[in-house]
Amino acid sequence: MIRSMHLMEGAELRTELSRDEFREVIANGQGLLWVDIQKERRESVEPLLREVFGFHPLAIDDALDETHVPKVDDWGSYLYVVLHGVLNSTLDREDRLETDEIDIFAGSRYIVTFQDHPIPAVDRVWEVVQRDQRVLAQGAGHLLYRIIDETESDYLTLLDSIDEKLSRIEDEIFANPEPALLSEVFSLKRVLLRIRRGIAPQREVINKLARGDFQQFSPEDRMYFRDVYDHLVRLNDILESLRDLVGSALEIYLSVVSNRLNDVLKTLTIITTLFMPLTFIAGFFGMNFFQATDLFASWTGRLSFVTVIGLMVATPILMYTWMRRRAWV
Repeated sequence: MIRSMHLMEGAELRTELSRDEFREVIANGQGLLWVDIQKERRESVEPLLREVFGFHPLAIDDALDETHVPKVDDWGSYLYVVLHGVLNSTLDREDRLETDEIDIFAGSRYIVTFQDHPIPAVDRVWEVVQRDQRVLAQGAGHLLYRIIDETESDYLTLLDSIDEKLSRIEDEIFANPEPALLSEVFSLKRVLLRIRRGIAPQREVINKLARGDFQQFSPEDRMYFRDVYDHLVRLNDILESLRDLVGSALEIYLSVVSNRLNDVLKTLTIITTLFMPLTFIAGFFGMNFFQATDLFASWTGRLSFVTVIGLMVATPILMYTWMRRRAWV
């Protein structure tokens, strides 16, 4: 899908322009043109980028073939910017993080975005521009800022989702530390590591846009890019805090499991200790040691039976009372 919009000062917003109209707009250099390309074959996209917009073949190959870490390249009349956008701002049950590359060609009078899969952040900006044309009226630098800002906002929403999930996991760990919770903790750890690998290079991209003197944008646009850079710094701080929380959740899980195991072992030890004298008494009187003579006839009498039963009942009670006083139980 190739969609487009063009806004000239004092004119109505035009959409769905043809390739000949692209050439006309670029030649006139009036207004701002935004072309968004999604899930298009190389055969239809490459001629548009090479013949209509005149992008360098290396930049086109980077956009259509290769996958890069976030970066910004200055090609003179335009910038080539690579970002990583989030496809799902909330994690699913399998804790899968889906991201995709956003390739942006930014000139002074046009913005061309290319995506292998629709990025929600780009779609939101597209809808905003259709409702409020002042975004296009502020120039290509401001439009690029809005796209980047929405992209980073999805990361913030994702981190909020992870924070809520961590809180739930911690509550469940104290209530019932099942092995499935440990799997969730490690899944979140991998997700946070992947987010960190995406955010760190994007900070450098925004820093270059905020500090660089690019001819495609006005000096006022740097202020907006600095604002996005501040957001990324905050995102990085939140990310580091969440990584610490994941480590704490893992330690809490291991601690709770260890404490429960100690409680189980203590209970089994108490049961074993209480039954030790019973085992001894039962074993002693159960041995075929005494002969059935008149001398030991009292061992099989009613009084002996009642005495032994009373001893077997009283012994664990006394031992349990003694353990309670010693604060062992």
